[in-house]
Amino acid sequence: MTTFDFFQVVLYLAVLLVLIKPVGSYMALAFADTPNRVNRVGGKLEHLLYRLAGVHVDDQMSWKRYAIAMLVFNLVGVFVVYGLQRVQQWLPLNPQHFDALSPDLAMNTAISFVTNTNWQAYGGESTMSYLTQMMGLAVQNFLSAATAMAVLLAVIRGFTRRSANSVGNFWVDMTRSTFYVLVPFSLVIALLLSSQGVVQNFKSYVDVPLVQNTTAVETVKDAAGNTVKDAQGKDVTKSSTVTTQTLPMGPAASQIAIKQLGTNGGGFFNANSAHPYENPTPFSNFIEMLAIFLIPGGLCYTFGSMVGDRRQGWAILATMLLIFIPLAYAAVGAEQAGNPALHGLAVDQQASALQAGGNMEGKETRFGIAASGLFATITTAASCGAVNSMHDSMTPLGGLVPMWLIQLGEVIFGGVGCGLYGMLAFAVVAVFIAGLMVGRTPEYLGKKIEAHEMKMASLAVLVPCALIVICTAIAVLSPAGVAGVGNPGAHSFSEILYAVSSATNNNGSAFGGLSANTPFWNVLLAVCMYLSRFLLAIAMLAMAGSLAAKRHVPPSAGTLPTHTPLFVTLLACVVVVVGALTFLPALALGPIAEFLMSVR
Repeated sequence: MTTFDFFQVVLYLAVLLVLIKPVGSYMALAFADTPNRVNRVGGKLEHLLYRLAGVHVDDQMSWKRYAIAMLVFNLVGVFVVYGLQRVQQWLPLNPQHFDALSPDLAMNTAISFVTNTNWQAYGGESTMSYLTQMMGLAVQNFLSAATAMAVLLAVIRGFTRRSANSVGNFWVDMTRSTFYVLVPFSLVIALLLSSQGVVQNFKSYVDVPLVQNTTAVETVKDAAGNTVKDAQGKDVTKSSTVTTQTLPMGPAASQIAIKQLGTNGGGFFNANSAHPYENPTPFSNFIEMLAIFLIPGGLCYTFGSMVGDRRQGWAILATMLLIFIPLAYAAVGAEQAGNPALHGLAVDQQASALQAGGNMEGKETRFGIAASGLFATITTAASCGAVNSMHDSMTPLGGLVPMWLIQLGEVIFGGVGCGLYGMLAFAVVAVFIAGLMVGRTPEYLGKKIEAHEMKMASLAVLVPCALIVICTAIAVLSPAGVAGVGNPGAHSFSEILYAVSSATNNNGSAFGGLSANTPFWNVLLAVCMYLSRFLLAIAMLAMAGSLAAKRHVPPSAGTLPTHTPLFVTLLACVVVVVGALTFLPALALGPIAEFLMSVR
C-alpha cells in the first residue's frame, strides 16, 4: 500500500469524525419530543401533516401496535411498487417506452426497495421508466430508511423509559426521520452531485455519433428467442456497423443522493456508482462515500444524547471503527498487491513480481485502487450496496473483506437505523456474557438484561446467519441456482454465497458473475430480504417493549461500565467471533480456497 492510499483512508475518516457530532446533535434535537430550535422550524408543517393523515401525536403505541403499523405500512409499499412496475408501459414519463417487468422480477424489486436492500436483477436505464424510478424506487429509498430509523428510536426509548407500556408512535417517528433528516440532507447531496455532472433531467435518451465507427457481431435468434444454428451446428451470426451511441438521461442526482444517504444502494444506472453519469469525478466519489456513513455514524452520537450519556454513543462508534479500519486497509492492500496468480509471470516487466499499480480489473481509472477498495469496504460495512467497481473482479482476499463485512450482520455502521439497533443486540449479548463471567445479573444502560431480552437479541443476531447458511445450501443444491453462475470452481461458490449474504443482510451489492434474473433467484432472494428485515425489526421492538416496562436500576459496584475500552474490546470480539464461527467454513470453500489455489 502506498502512502497516498494510506492518507486517502485517513482523510475520509477525519472528515467523517468531524461531521459526526454536529449531525448527531441535530438528529437528537429533531427526534426530541420537546420543542427546540430544530423541530420548531418545521413544527407547523409537521402537525399539518398529522392532521391530514389523522395521526394523534400523543397516541403512544405498545411495541405490538408499533410493529403492526410498521408491517402494514411496508406491505402497502410492496404492493404499490409492484403495481407501478407492472403497468409502467401505460404511465407517463416513459420516453423510452419500456414494457412492464415480469411478475417475479417486479416482486423481487418491490421487496428489495421496501426492505432497504436495493438488490437489482435488472439494468435501470434499460428497464425502468422515469416515473417508476421516482414514485416507486426513490420514494422507497426514503421510506425504508425512515422505517429503520423509527425502529431505532423505539429501541432507544426502551432503554430510556421507566415502567412504561409504550415505545413511541411509529407515524411520528417516520415523519420526523423523513422530514427533518432524510429530505434536507438529500437536497444538499443532490446539489453537490449535480455540480459535478450527475444528470438530472427528463429528456429522452440521446443518440450521438461515434468518433470512429465500429462493427458489432451478434448471434441470430428465432421468433422464440433461441439461437439459430447452421448445418455444422455452429451459432449463426450477423455483423452490423455501429455509427452512434445512446446516452441515457433521467432524474438521477435526486435518486443517487438518497440511495447513498439512506444506505439503499440501488443505482439509477446499471453500473451504479461506476457509471460516469452517476459518479463522474473523484470529488463526487468522496461525497458519495461520506454520505453512506454520515447518518449511521451520526446516530451513534444521537443514541448517546438520547440515553443521557454520550460516552455510550462514542463507545459504539469506537467498536465500529475498531473493526472497520483494519478491514478497510486489508481490502485496499489486497487490491494494491495485485492478483497472486500473476505474481512471477512475465506479464509486466516494469513491476517486478507485481502488476503495475495492482489489480485494476473492474475498476474505474478516475478513481483508482484505493478509492475503489475503500468504497467497497464502506458500502458493505453500511449495508448500502452501491458500488464504484466490480466486486466480482477483486482479488480473492480483497473480495473476502466486503463479503465478511456483510456477513457480520451489517452492524459495522450498518444501514441507517438498523445498523445501530443491530449493534445494540450484540451489546446486549456482550453484557450478558460479561454477567455470566462475574455471576451477576447483566445490566445495560440501567436496565436488567434477563431471559426475554436475551432471546430477542439472540434472534436478531442468529436469524440472518441461519437464513444465509440455509438459503446458500438450497441454491448450491438446486440446478436452477447454479445455472446462473458465470465462473467455475471456488469463485462460483463465492458468487452464490455473496448473493445470499447480500440479500439476507439487506446490502444489495453482488458479485457480478451471477445471472440472478430468474424465477428461482428472484423468489429465493425476495424471501431472504423480507424475512431478515422484518423478523429482526420485530425482535428488537419486542425487546424494546420489555425494557421500557422495567424500572431503572442505578449502577452499583458490580455493574460493568459499558463506555470503557474494555467493553469496546469485548463487544468487538463478540461481533467478530459470531461472524467467524458462523461463516468461516463457508468462506473456506469460497474466497479462501480461491486464494490458496492462486498462490500454489
